[in-house]
Amino acid sequence: MSALLEQLIDALRVLPGVGQKSAQRMAYHVLERGRDGGARLAAALAEAVEKIGHCARCRDFSETPVCATCASASRDAQALCAVETPADRLAIEQATGYRGFYFVLQGRLSPLDGIGPRELGLDLLAARLAEGEVRELIIATNPTVEGEATAHYLAQIARQHGVRPSRPAHGLPLGGELEFVDRGTLSHAFGSRSEIGDS
Repeated sequence: MSALLEQLIDALRVLPGVGQKSAQRMAYHVLERGRDGGARLAAALAEAVEKIGHCARCRDFSETPVCATCASASRDAQALCAVETPADRLAIEQATGYRGFYFVLQGRLSPLDGIGPRELGLDLLAARLAEGEVRELIIATNPTVEGEATAHYLAQIARQHGVRPSRPAHGLPLGGELEFVDRGTLSHAFGSRSEIGDS
């Protein structure tokens, strides 16, 4: 195998979920049938790596110092939603009517992986809460062990600044059937049940 081909395969393996075989298939495909597409991919990747940074307010990916969402005057400044990743922010934006601002952690607390408060930009979050505009911090971290620990830590920061922390409900999927729900989800949903009101 040529050194350049090995280098290409090795470079493709930096992508999540791409192992040796997948990287090899991708490399062969680009070289056999998709050279034009490969050139476009290389150019787009080089430009994105060079020009996309992080928003100074929310830490989401942005080509400008402040992203379009943070620059918008039509959003609710009293609500701030903390999410783990830009993909989580996009999911909330597309699936809900939420019109507040976001704070993208770019991860979750994981001491074993060397990810602490500094890596998540929690000093920036604390400074933002200290400004006094935010009334509610919606903590939308994933319901994993690390996500729950991160949520607890964020709630403490919110309370220190007189901001009400809240958490989206987790539990049974709409349209799901109990017998097919995993034990952890069912246990969590049962433990955080709420009263049915008159409507």
